[in-house]
Amino acid sequence: MRHREVGELMTREVVTVPGHATFKDIVRTLGEHGVSAVAVTDAAGHPLGVVSEGDLLPKSADQGDWFRSLPRPEPQESDKASGTRAEELMSAPAVCARPDWTVAEAARLMESQRVKRLLVVDDADVLVGIVTRGDLLRIFLRDDDAIRHEITADVLGRTLSLDPSAVSVDVAAGKVTLHGVVRFRSLVPVVERLCRSVDGVVAVTERLAWETDDTATGR
Repeated sequence: MRHREVGELMTREVVTVPGHATFKDIVRTLGEHGVSAVAVTDAAGHPLGVVSEGDLLPKSADQGDWFRSLPRPEPQESDKASGTRAEELMSAPAVCARPDWTVAEAARLMESQRVKRLLVVDDADVLVGIVTRGDLLRIFLRDDDAIRHEITADVLGRTLSLDPSAVSVDVAAGKVTLHGVVRFRSLVPVVERLCRSVDGVVAVTERLAWETDDTATGR
């Protein structure tokens, strides 16, 4: 069973700016490339941080003191509002992934760090790509037939060595339904768990029977 890797899903052409890039340079770069964030890198291509539209907004929020009824920005936002260069405006340190990470590994890091994108670096920590939440979600666009084939051939066949005629696999819009009979009851949750781990699977419904209940506790 093969999991798709970050290197297959990432965008290789990353829009970058140097640390000394000015506020207006960054805004102009975002607009010219149609992106919502840029990577900040040093001269060797190592990522230092990310400047997103969200990092730039405090500058707008700080304008116009006549809106005295609105809450004042938090201290950290005020610091960003006074920043003029990328190195002052960026969110740092950069949250990075490796090209050989699985989608699950990248998604867990995004969730734990509460970021919308990960910079991808090689073994020398040089920037080689960027992967977004939308990129990771692309695995759920896999064709149902491809999912069915992977479950039948890899999960049931190669991994579990089950008789292919014993379990039928139906896939509709990424939702997997399993019918059939397995030899041992303890195999049922194993089959379900492995099917859930296949890239592109949205949900699994198992309707499996078993020949022997090997989970019963003897007295």
